[in-house]
Amino acid sequence: MGFARTCSVALVGVEGVVVEVQADLEPGVAAFTLVGLPDKSLSESRDRVRAAVVNSGAEWPQKKLTVGLSPASVPKGGSGFDLAVAAAVLGAAERIDPRAIADLVLIGELGLDGRVRPVRGVLPAVLAAADAGYRQVVVPEQTAEEASLVPGVSVLGVRTLRQLIAVLSDEPVPVEEAAEEGRPDAMLAGLLVPGAGLGTGLAAGPAEGPDLADVAGQRRARLALEVAAAGGHHLLLSGPPGAGKTMLAERLPGILPPLTRQESLEVTAVHSVAGILPPGEPLVRSAPYCAPHHSATMQSLVGGGNGLPRPGAVSLAHRGVLFLDEAPEFSGKALDALRQPLESGHVVIARAAGVVRLPARFLLALAANPCPCGRHTLHGAGCECPASVVRRYQARLSGPLLDRVDLRVEVEPVTRADLLGQGGRGETTATVAARVHAARDRAAARLSDTPWRVNSEIPGHELRTRHLAAPGALAAAERDVERGLLTARGLDRVLRVAWTVADLAGHDRPDSGDMALALELRTGVARGVPVGAGEFA
Repeated sequence: MGFARTCSVALVGVEGVVVEVQADLEPGVAAFTLVGLPDKSLSESRDRVRAAVVNSGAEWPQKKLTVGLSPASVPKGGSGFDLAVAAAVLGAAERIDPRAIADLVLIGELGLDGRVRPVRGVLPAVLAAADAGYRQVVVPEQTAEEASLVPGVSVLGVRTLRQLIAVLSDEPVPVEEAAEEGRPDAMLAGLLVPGAGLGTGLAAGPAEGPDLADVAGQRRARLALEVAAAGGHHLLLSGPPGAGKTMLAERLPGILPPLTRQESLEVTAVHSVAGILPPGEPLVRSAPYCAPHHSATMQSLVGGGNGLPRPGAVSLAHRGVLFLDEAPEFSGKALDALRQPLESGHVVIARAAGVVRLPARFLLALAANPCPCGRHTLHGAGCECPASVVRRYQARLSGPLLDRVDLRVEVEPVTRADLLGQGGRGETTATVAARVHAARDRAAARLSDTPWRVNSEIPGHELRTRHLAAPGALAAAERDVERGLLTARGLDRVLRVAWTVADLAGHDRPDSGDMALALELRTGVARGVPVGAGEFA
């Protein structure tokens, strides 16, 4: 009788559970039984592993073989268990030393010829292994750089099962053929899932991406964009078609600061599981940008799918920007599903197969026309939408959702002077990004002894007790609360925006001018605050 065990990782959302893979050989009729709640793709590993072992030059044991995946109560799926199953079988057959694989974590799919193919979700899997105390992992060669992002873990990248057998048996490691130079590596096909990105992309830096200076005019909207980036505040841009709403939103990721190391690992883990991690770029360093079409379903926004839910747009935009163009055209159910992640920074999805918690701390940018034809606010433009139609169209953005949006800006039509450049060229993305970075540094220094890093995350109680505005600065906001123009949540959000305005202006705490600008950006009611190009320059 032979017995061996090794480990792999089962992913539940972007969190991993270490699974012990046990192989037992007993005398009897040759058979291969796989137990431990495997799904269809994992059950098929029996045929893949058998062919890979034989084609790697090892002998397949002609005995009764049972492979168990423990804990048996955790659902397991995918082809990433192939390498661990093969190693456990070879250990039970004494082709390799069972002690050499007992403390190894192996992740990878096997081809019938013995090649080790990369799988999605290597980073979160290795993070889970490290948290469980494992310090040695074996992954496909193509994902070794991604696995090496986890500190304190020794990573071995292998191209074939033959190489793994040789390493574990202290034999000469065979040299395997690599992909021809200049041709794409066919082994990377399983990492990228076509159509899984939902319009997501990684924001380019200020030098490579679209420049904010390309936007003609729109000083108030540019100011709101800067405040949104500096404090992580959600933003609504409303106005007629062609005014520049989409141009502004597309330039928002470019003025966001680079991701911290921890944020990069979080974003990379989500993108790795979703299958949209760019090849050759194991670590995402810039804020992601996700812009789904208005026909997107609720499941595609918050996450879903067959079996255990997969990340949706709110998770793909984690630590970045989620832009909903033509926001009133989205279904009401899809929009209202955003309310929970906007408050908590994560989304919890319950399905029959299990409950998954996915990260979803994103900056929401909405763009909306004033009416179906878009000409309602233009004088003499010939809008023929009845008043009832305009009201119904604008009511598609529900009150509870808008109450969670800190900044609401009317984007006016571009004037001829601005369009022809007679009003001067606006500031570049790099200039605005530098101010945003400085403002975030001020906020981070002020919040260094707290669990928050940007002003939008500070709870209302803290704003009213520990982070106080200047004396008399709240007078106008208090009057708006009494008149019903602001809710209690709205007052808290005005305070957060005022702190961001103060950080951009270099003030120690918000004064009456900072509060007036925050109120104007929140309510859309003019407060007599002059705004010019480079307001915070």
